[in-house]
Amino acid sequence: MELRGKKCEHLEAITDVKKAKAYECEECVKRGDKWVHLRTCQDCGITLCCDSSPNKHASKHAASHDHAVISSAEPNENWLWCYVHKAIAKYE
Repeated sequence: MELRGKKCEHLEAITDVKKAKAYECEECVKRGDKWVHLRTCQDCGITLCCDSSPNKHASKHAASHDHAVISSAEPNENWLWCYVHKAIAKYE
């Protein structure tokens, strides 16, 4: 994994990246809302909408559950983000 920016123990701890099970924000679907991009929590595996989406479910989930790392659930994107350290890492 290639880290960019700050050193981050949360990103370094990820050995197997969790992938989205479905291409939808679970919370937006419940509410009938739309999303822009999707992120998958690396602690529990839930896929939620990004901060460019109106509801920002992924970052709200991270804050309320103390889950630090998400991956992009977008096709052909292979990066992880740590909310705590504001650090990004690419993976293969």
